[in-house]
Order: sequence, then structure tokens, then C-alpha cells
Amino acid sequence: MPVLRVLPDAGAVARAAADLVVAAVRAGSTSLGVATGSSPQGTYAELARRVATGRLSLAGCRAYLLDEYVGLPPEHPQTYRRVIRRELVDRTDLDPEDVHGPDGGAADLAQEAARYEEEVSAASIGVQLLGIGSNGHIGFNEPGSPLDAVTRVVELTERTRSDNARFFASGDEVPRHVLTQGPATILRAERLVLLAIGERKADALAAALTGPVTPDCPASVLQRHPDVHVLADRTAAAGLPVSLGT
Repeated sequence: MPVLRVLPDAGAVARAAADLVVAAVRAGSTSLGVATGSSPQGTYAELARRVATGRLSLAGCRAYLLDEYVGLPPEHPQTYRRVIRRELVDRTDLDPEDVHGPDGGAADLAQEAARYEEEVSAASIGVQLLGIGSNGHIGFNEPGSPLDAVTRVVELTERTRSDNARFFASGDEVPRHVLTQGPATILRAERLVLLAIGERKADALAAALTGPVTPDCPASVLQRHPDVHVLADRTAAAGLPVSLGT
């Protein structure tokens, strides 16, 4: 069963997540799984602070993206490679050449998915950061995704596109397809760290942790992993039994 920590606010979630990343790096993990979206932004800022003050170095580490939009030009500010460059790489000593992700502009997307699946599997991810969608997705594995799926092309639901519209000039600009690691790919990481912030995530988090393991809530697959840390603020944890939190 995942270990749940209910924390006072988003800042506390970020510090706790950074602690887990630091612990993994100090234990010898050099392959880090990185997520995008709003949930991990505070964690990246905290990691940057620790690098700036000499408490952490990410030099020699490699970062692997969970997913990438299909069809955005490489220079678009919302490609996930650019987002990670902006939020993490440019603020730390992580080498830009050590950031890996799927190519959302590849001519053969199925072939690119297979290539990235092989790359991530060979990397042996030590710690994987995750967010959770309001509909229960992890990565971009939307409801209905097979829980044994690996890296592939996924069509986004309108709910997810609407949730992500805040990052674009208009909702029409949000891509309809992504390349994403599958649930089976994500579960290969040694440790998973799920971040949940805000009341919008409460129903999905409750379903993921207390409901059945089902494709209807892809995040529920985390119940099958032996080392999962769930870090939630009080509003995100509002739908959970009191006895579940620490």
C-alpha cells in the first residue's frame, strides 16, 4: 500500500518531494523520472534552491520525461522538453544533454514510442515524480488505458485538454495526442513519488488510493508498486479516510 503523507500546503509537499529526490541521489540513483504540469513546479524550485546553496548536485544525473505532446514544434514553450529545461535544467547543474524524452515530432510515432520504451527500461529509473490528473490519469494514461500498457501514442480526453488549456494562449492550441510512458513502464521505477495538490485532485486521489485497481482510474495501479510515496496537501487529501494519512 502506498505511504501517504498529508502536509499543510504546497510548499511542504515540495520540500518533502525534494527530500526524497535528494535521498535517492545520495543513495546512488542517477536516473530520475521527471513530470511536468503544475504539481511538480514547487519541487523543481526547491531542488534548484538546494543546488544553489550547495546542498545538492545533479551533475552526472540523467532525467527522463514521462511524456511529450505530439505535433508541437521543438521551439514551442509548452513542449515538455522546454518546460523541464526552464523549470529544472536551467536552474540547476543538470546537464541539458542528460535530459531524455520522446520526440513528439517523429515521422513514425509508433517506432518512436518503442525506441523510448527501450531507453527508459534500460535507464533503471531510481525515483519517478508523478502528478495525478483530475480524472485519475498518471503520465497521460487516460481512463480506460490498459494497466499493462507501455510507451505509446494516446489521444487526450477533452477534460485533460481543458485542464491543460491554462498553459496555452487558447484551448484550441492544446494538442490532441501525446507520447506517454505506460503504466507498466512507470511501475518499473524503483521508487514512485506522487504529488497531489489542491481540491481539484481530491476525488481522483481518493479513487487511486482507496478504490479498486482499475483502468477507470489509471493512478490506482500505484497500489501494485512496493515503494510509493504519496505527498498530498490537506485539500487534495480531503476525500481520504483520516486513518490513511500521517
